[in-house]
Amino acid sequence: MDNIKIICDSLSDIPMQLIEKYDIEVVPLSIMFNEKEYIDGIDLTKVEFYKMLRENDKLPKTSQVTYMAFKNIFEKYISQNRQIIYIGGSSKTSGTYQSAVMAKNDIKQGSINTFDSLSLSIGIGCMVLIAAKLAKEGKKVEEILNHLENLRSSVSLLFTVETLDYLQKGGRISLAKATIGNMLNIKPILCLEDGLIKPIFQVRGKKQAINKIVDIIKEQYGEDLSNKQVIVGCGDIDLEALKKKLNEEFKLEEILEVNLGSCICAHTGPGVFGIACCDK
Repeated sequence: MDNIKIICDSLSDIPMQLIEKYDIEVVPLSIMFNEKEYIDGIDLTKVEFYKMLRENDKLPKTSQVTYMAFKNIFEKYISQNRQIIYIGGSSKTSGTYQSAVMAKNDIKQGSINTFDSLSLSIGIGCMVLIAAKLAKEGKKVEEILNHLENLRSSVSLLFTVETLDYLQKGGRISLAKATIGNMLNIKPILCLEDGLIKPIFQVRGKKQAINKIVDIIKEQYGEDLSNKQVIVGCGDIDLEALKKKLNEEFKLEEILEVNLGSCICAHTGPGVFGIACCDK
């Protein structure tokens, strides 16, 4: 473990206690809110971020991690003779992964490995935590990267939103659609497919949204999730209804609960909740 350094960015929404437990380096993105720049997770907490989302009409913008930020981090651990595995968010939704690849290509010494998760938020989190556990068990870099390659297609990320207002503000749906959808209590079920967020179903009400998410998970994995990495996440709402349903419907070893950050909430609003699941 001491020789391998697992690095990710703040798109991955990994809770602080697990970052510390597995000695994971998290490179923060920047968030622009009302023309002021914040460093994700450092000078803007998730609670403050949710509050600003609810109190502002304009959506924030997230900025990718820069080439220089990655170069500095990579050089720091290479100078310590560490082997690096960087697991990034989907290259199809953010330029952050490409910044990491450019920095890696400009550093001629050491072992730097970049892996495109083709996922976001807790979907990346699943893979980062599995990689960190394997590193702690003493697995070699090649073994961890091969395992991640095999895992990538098994990752399922599903979420829904409290209101359609934020999708409308972000230009993803029209004002008319958002207004009517909110009146009818429409909840879109969103997934990650080929590295991009896509709507796959529409249901009415939170209860039906939870039922649909559970049905999709059951169809993909069956009823035994005891050998899966399962993470549930939300903004500033509670997850009790989702956790209760999961415990009723599945055989589970554990459910990791996290607060979702700027990666998802900047587009969906703070009332988002969802689940990520993958093989271990």
